[in-house]
Amino acid sequence: MRFGRLDLNLLVALDVLLTERSVSLAADKLCLSQSATSSALGRLRDYFGDELLIVRGRHMILTVRAEELIEPVRAVLEQIRSTITVTPPFDPATAERHIGIMASDYSTEVLLAEAIAELEKEAPGIRFEIQAMNDDPVGLLERGYVDLLLTLDYALSPDHPSRFLFEDDFVVVGWQGNPAMKKPMTRELYFELGHVTARFGKARVAAFDDWFVRRQKQQRRVEIVAPTFLSLAGLVVNTNRIATIHRRMAEIFTHNLPLVMRETPFSIPPIREAIQWHVSNNNDPALRWVVERLELTARRSAGEADNVHQIGGAPDPERERIGFEFRMSTEKP
Repeated sequence: MRFGRLDLNLLVALDVLLTERSVSLAADKLCLSQSATSSALGRLRDYFGDELLIVRGRHMILTVRAEELIEPVRAVLEQIRSTITVTPPFDPATAERHIGIMASDYSTEVLLAEAIAELEKEAPGIRFEIQAMNDDPVGLLERGYVDLLLTLDYALSPDHPSRFLFEDDFVVVGWQGNPAMKKPMTRELYFELGHVTARFGKARVAAFDDWFVRRQKQQRRVEIVAPTFLSLAGLVVNTNRIATIHRRMAEIFTHNLPLVMRETPFSIPPIREAIQWHVSNNNDPALRWVVERLELTARRSAGEADNVHQIGGAPDPERERIGFEFRMSTEKP
């Protein structure tokens, strides 16, 4: 790399030569041959128009110009080291940062709302922008429109780092005044009732439970299609309809609204929510800190152990098969 006519790599050699005042000692310290170090000194002499080091008896001494260069050269190299080669420490209390997160309203409600409220206490200068899920979330992450992607592990890209956050299963919710909710939910009753479900984006991608119920080889009677998970509760209240939703969201709904919760009458594999960031940001201390705090909040709310899990491990054939079918069912034609 050159600045003007100066090869900046020669600054390192110059600093060592001015310190050691010996070509052979400088060569050892630079891990170069003595001839390569002599060549570097020759180019430095040519650039500065000065001998820099001259032989006096059995030693080398610095010229006046060389003496003048000692502190400036050392200062320049220290500036480079402190600003480029050394990562500055991350202090959440003083950090100023804007972080974009793409997440569904479900993920925002059951995780981000609590986590970001806690982050405000530790990092008041970090600002968050939560964007609704898009038809091409990984593409937006790769183009830098968002910093973090919070979604199903099935939807993550294998080309970027990710961390598992939490697992959730599905339950049925209905209005307290719905006669069907006075008894356990059976398969027959489930398919007799009207349903409310959510679909997203321009492609009208069905929610995970909608896709899975189609595997039962029996159609639900979907009477209302909503644009968000959060809107499902209000569309069920005061009706005899039901909705199949994530348990964590159902617990919030039943706590705040006249809704009751029942177990699904058939098995639906749990979802796994994960967070992903672009590989180029793998060493970004602010993003790493935010991801760690999201993990802590997720583990605490799930009552999990303190160990942090990386996505991976031994593959589950059933989950792999379901994940493949889900991806295929949501791909654009």
